[in-house]
Amino acid sequence: MVFNRSDMKKLILIRHAKSSWKENVIDHERPLLDRGIDDAKLISNTFKNLNYKPDIIFSSDAYRAKYTAKIFKEALNFPENKCQLLHELYDFSGELLLNVIKSCSDEINTLMLFGHNHAITSFVNTYGDKHIDNVPTSGLVVINFNTNHWQDLSKGITDYVLFPRDLK
Repeated sequence: MVFNRSDMKKLILIRHAKSSWKENVIDHERPLLDRGIDDAKLISNTFKNLNYKPDIIFSSDAYRAKYTAKIFKEALNFPENKCQLLHELYDFSGELLLNVIKSCSDEINTLMLFGHNHAITSFVNTYGDKHIDNVPTSGLVVINFNTNHWQDLSKGITDYVLFPRDLK
């Protein structure tokens, strides 16, 4: 299937980097491990050399997701005023994730989104055309959709997949 670029939405999904369970903090505040920071830098530095340019970045407001987004924003030299933290993306089932995506303004053609599993893996397997057993931490998946309207989202084409293990 080939899409007409003017009739296409692109979604860049990133699962937050590897986080630590050692600190005595609530789940929402768990920090990243050094390995997670390294993996996020590795993926973001590889990604910046590709031809994907997000219009906006949405991230879960959980510490591990927003810190992962920060690493990507720095690598991409992405403007802070085009980044939003959304509590709705602190979602594990995928229902709120889908609602956020479908409620996007149609002026946004390429959306970069940072979130959590199981929501990320479930979404890419429901809406992409390539089965992925598990999107790992710092994993990135790009899906193209043949639509002008986010609210009309249906099955798309998995355009690109990049996991830390692919670069090590």
